[in-house]
Amino acid sequence: MLTISLPDGSQRRFEKQVNVREVALDIGEGLAKAAIACEVDGVQRDLSHQLPADGEVQLRLYTKRDPEALSIMRHSAAHVMAQAVMRLFPDVQLAFGPVTDTGFYYDMQLPRALSEDDFAAIEAEMKKIIKEDLPFERFEQLKADSIQLCEEMGQGFKVEHLQTGLGDEESVSFYRQGEFVDLCRGVHVPSTAHLGKAFKLLSVAGAYWKGDASRQQLQRLYATAFFDKKELKEHLHRLEEAKKRDHRVLGKQLDLFTIDNKVGSGLILWMPKGATLRQCLEEYIRDELRRRGYQAVYTPHIGRVELYETSGHFPYYRESQFPPLCEHEAGQLVDVFVERLKKGGLDSADEQKLLQAARVLGYEGDYPADGTNEEKAAALDAWAHEHERYLLKPMNCPHHIMIYKSKPRSYRDLPIRLAEFGSVYRYEQSGELSGMTRVRGFTQDDAHLFCTEDQVAEEVRGCLEMTQGVLQSLGMDNYRVRLGFRDPDSTKYVGDSEVWDRAEAAIERVAKEMNLPGCEPEPGEAAFYGPKIDFVVTDCIGREWQLGTVQLDYNLPSEGRFALEYIGPDNKPHRPVMIHRAPLGSMERFIGVLIEHFSGAFPLWLAPEQCRVLTVSEKSEEYGREVQQKLLAAGLRAEGDYRGAKLGAKIREAQLELIPYMLVVGEKDRDNGTVTVRDRQDGDIGAMPLDEAIAKLQDEIARKVVRQRPADDEAV
Repeated sequence: MLTISLPDGSQRRFEKQVNVREVALDIGEGLAKAAIACEVDGVQRDLSHQLPADGEVQLRLYTKRDPEALSIMRHSAAHVMAQAVMRLFPDVQLAFGPVTDTGFYYDMQLPRALSEDDFAAIEAEMKKIIKEDLPFERFEQLKADSIQLCEEMGQGFKVEHLQTGLGDEESVSFYRQGEFVDLCRGVHVPSTAHLGKAFKLLSVAGAYWKGDASRQQLQRLYATAFFDKKELKEHLHRLEEAKKRDHRVLGKQLDLFTIDNKVGSGLILWMPKGATLRQCLEEYIRDELRRRGYQAVYTPHIGRVELYETSGHFPYYRESQFPPLCEHEAGQLVDVFVERLKKGGLDSADEQKLLQAARVLGYEGDYPADGTNEEKAAALDAWAHEHERYLLKPMNCPHHIMIYKSKPRSYRDLPIRLAEFGSVYRYEQSGELSGMTRVRGFTQDDAHLFCTEDQVAEEVRGCLEMTQGVLQSLGMDNYRVRLGFRDPDSTKYVGDSEVWDRAEAAIERVAKEMNLPGCEPEPGEAAFYGPKIDFVVTDCIGREWQLGTVQLDYNLPSEGRFALEYIGPDNKPHRPVMIHRAPLGSMERFIGVLIEHFSGAFPLWLAPEQCRVLTVSEKSEEYGREVQQKLLAAGLRAEGDYRGAKLGAKIREAQLELIPYMLVVGEKDRDNGTVTVRDRQDGDIGAMPLDEAIAKLQDEIARKVVRQRPADDEAV
């Protein structure tokens, strides 16, 4: 007999073997109709999943109200979209079709490029498939039979994936709906009719097979789906609003930054206005740092590879770092050789070519030709360590550690707080680059604190309070806190589990004492050296961004890493604890988010141009320039528009450029020593003495006021 335990504590018993759909029917026809998938003993399954004939299982049925249901439905929608494309276009080669946070996509190869003009036809075909109510049928096959099936279907990408990516699998699963068959683990809804009508194709972009730019180019078709048309409508509205706020568009319109391929992809060129915005943020952070007892340091943009080997950044983040800069001419080739050996798959012919090329370039080390790949890589590595190799700095922390280590430290010196706006470099794939939010060179508002274990709670609290204050000053007070903990099953983390448990308990205790919103541990989100507290901010159109971070680190100071010490009150050496923190994170990414959050309409204290003097006519130009000079002398960022154009046109232009305040001057203002103040948001607020207008603006700046953001139709 099979006993099934349900979430409400009740149980069902069956004397014959049943599948999950039959259990749902036994509970009630309404539930059976509403159910779309399930969870059996914690594992997601289809409703067609056959349960064991006896024993006990825990069963949870999913309906569209369950948070897990949406991604399952979207996964099924990706299959329906691919089926529709294959019905409309011949010779389609399918790659992968995963679910994303906001929808799904499918990578495919077609004889011609898709465009938005094709979307209506694809959506119409999807509606037909949904109306056909085709069941999603799972079947499993041995891998050899699966390869044959995919060859018969003419799906070369699937054949390759079976032979390589799934090389260790004995059998694999497929799903069929109607004539469409796809290699897939699942899970899926019972039939295509469960998708409903709330779906939309969004865009098409280029992609590469398995993300490798040297492989076949594919087309990536993006879409989204919801259970409810209202939810789809709200999502599409957010997408439209996001397009209007796109920092790449606004950054160009407002003359904040540019990217030039001659300089390099993912490398930001700050225009004067963007540099002003950045300087305002940096000055604000520097003032906070001084007030909180931080010491400013500067470190170089490169460092020896051995430094990052000690820290663990090399090779942990090898794939996202620029190649080493090598003193010896053969250095980079040897570096590639080592990586190829470590990854395996290097045949003897290619191995000999690499070895010969290295010899030509001057490699003179011993090479164990009959050894294992590990022995060969070790021999090459030993040679490489005899020559200087440098990396573009991927992280600031190893440099700050060496500053701490440069002289003896006493417990009386601690805590030591070192801060730097440090530029770092990561080699992001070209397809992952996105304006300022995903770049290859960026500057962190970085700091590293070295303290005793007794000081940890107070120092972590101070870091969290600083991050809270910075976000509040920018009107970003809608956030949650994520506790990034280690995944015990992962091998990427360094250090003893006991040390990790202590560090995780310390940051969780402080976060909860401060009553920070969220505070839920998320395994797998920790840095490789320690747990962290991330501030995940929700912007004014509902999108989440991970911004400020505080990380607790017992590992980099340890004996196996940098062996940091301080002399305690007992005159014996002790190990300090290290805290990494960055309230903004990357200046580039943060300002990209800030542009979109404010739609380019920055609060007065941040605006690159805070006010603009507008003359009614050429007769008031002299007075206008006098007003501008007084504004500049008062520390305000002021420009003047002294053209002979009509005043209305000047106001409209300043409004479109999102200037916070306009000071209109005419002959009457000249005679009275006044200005007519016009607010970007509230419009004309009347004439007032110039000194009073200056005081008003200075007060708003000093208080770092964040006022109501512009309405949708006011955005550029």
